[in-house]
Amino acid sequence: MGLTLEDIIMVAGGLGLLLFGMKMMSNGLETIAGNRMQHVLQRATSNRFLAVLVGIAATIAINSSTAATIMTVGFVNSGMLNLAQAIAIIMGANVGTTFSAQLIAFRIDAIAPLFIFIGIVMHLFFRKRLVKNIGYTILGFGILLFGVTVMGTPLRELANQPEFNALLTTFESPILALLVGFLFTAVVQSSSATMGILVALHLSDVPMSFQTSAFIILGTNIGTSITTVIASIPANRESKRAALFHIMFDVIGSTVFGTLIYVFPGILAWFQTTWSDSSARQVAMFHTLYNFSTMFIILPFVNQIAVLMEKIVPVKSIETDARYEKKLMFLDERILKTPSVAVLNAHLEVCRMGKIAEDNFVLSVESFLENDLDKVKKVLENEDVVNFLNHNIASKLVLINNTSLSDNEAERIGKMFRTLTDIERIADHAENIAEYTLTVENNGLKFSEDAIADIRTLSAASTELVSEALRTFEQMDVSRLPMIKSLEENVDKLSIQFIESHIKRLKAEDCEPESGVIFTDMVTDLERIGDHANNIAFSVIPESKWRRK
Repeated sequence: MGLTLEDIIMVAGGLGLLLFGMKMMSNGLETIAGNRMQHVLQRATSNRFLAVLVGIAATIAINSSTAATIMTVGFVNSGMLNLAQAIAIIMGANVGTTFSAQLIAFRIDAIAPLFIFIGIVMHLFFRKRLVKNIGYTILGFGILLFGVTVMGTPLRELANQPEFNALLTTFESPILALLVGFLFTAVVQSSSATMGILVALHLSDVPMSFQTSAFIILGTNIGTSITTVIASIPANRESKRAALFHIMFDVIGSTVFGTLIYVFPGILAWFQTTWSDSSARQVAMFHTLYNFSTMFIILPFVNQIAVLMEKIVPVKSIETDARYEKKLMFLDERILKTPSVAVLNAHLEVCRMGKIAEDNFVLSVESFLENDLDKVKKVLENEDVVNFLNHNIASKLVLINNTSLSDNEAERIGKMFRTLTDIERIADHAENIAEYTLTVENNGLKFSEDAIADIRTLSAASTELVSEALRTFEQMDVSRLPMIKSLEENVDKLSIQFIESHIKRLKAEDCEPESGVIFTDMVTDLERIGDHANNIAFSVIPESKWRRK
């Protein structure tokens, strides 16, 4: 009996179910993991072995090395990770991504309907978001396995067709097999999906040689690095170095192991002998051991590789101004397809806007104290950037909020909306201060030495508060809040004290009334900047703790 149209439709449908199930499972795991991934990745220290373990754990938790490496590039771009740490995490992510192929190779597709049933019940009939997300993940896994089952019979029928066997023969060319793996993975942007299909083919006993599968795997590893390169395009040069390492790691590993298995076919024979009961298991184990081996070969040279990347992509003087460009550096349509990564990158984008607002505040105070009109001009230019970011980040937050988020992620998005407002208000007050400089210059106003000393003291206190508040928000560090509270109380105390001193100077006619108005407005702006900074810092407290109070 030959291959029928029905068989072809079943293969196509099964493939679609496999890809859809893989995507559902990844999205579900990412949603469950939520902002925990941020904290896990931030725990990567200069200890390269710990960083590798962090990369493995993060990738298994969200079932996506692509998401883990994009997060890593984002952390490098924000300065939260250095290049050596990122290199170790990326190597760990490459190992972690082999987990899903191992799972599929266990031949548990016969109980796929059970996973689907359990997943649907949890997702539809439970109200708690965590349970619903776990159900969604189980449902995705069940659909993935069911796709393997649907493809099974028609693929076995397809394997009996001479034309199909002839097609498989053309893929026996190592270069062509590697190219197929590379192109397919680059298109679907998921090595897990490619490996899932490859393992499913072997589960269906498709007569594909193990050598062909091995070279497809090597191509798959190169293909998955393309997404990281794309993610690094708008980022700084440190992030570009991390992305360059990712693609070099995969290219070098594939070249070395491709040469070895071609010259020494006994390596592949060992896999076939060791796991002789299942060709799918052979493929999954080759994928795992290849990535482990490449990692162990390169791991001792992480620091040297970091230096090499810095030489290949050297620092440029214009790099420091890149964050002031009127564009979103971390949020784009591709990122929005992965909710947990989108939440993380939104946080990075808000932190970037906060840093610009902080710099603008410092610059505005300097323009006032130094009577520097060039700095006034720069403040007004930067204010345009802050307004641009405020509008565009808010628009992206709306889109992210409409995706499938965990409770923690949904709460974070809500807080980011409020934090954006506080940051924008800090920038507005900085603009006010810069405009006071213009008023002073245009009207020839003078201030007493005591008034200038008070402004210096209060602006220094407000600057420290803003800096520490933004750092608290960036690191989500609740332990810093007592210090923030103390700094904010000091700003309030100084504001009251200096206003009282100002009134005494006015009565003693030591200060001109026109200058006095500017002084009072300046103190008010500095005090309100402290209030907004305090709001930013205390936004890191979970809402559940607020409710308990």
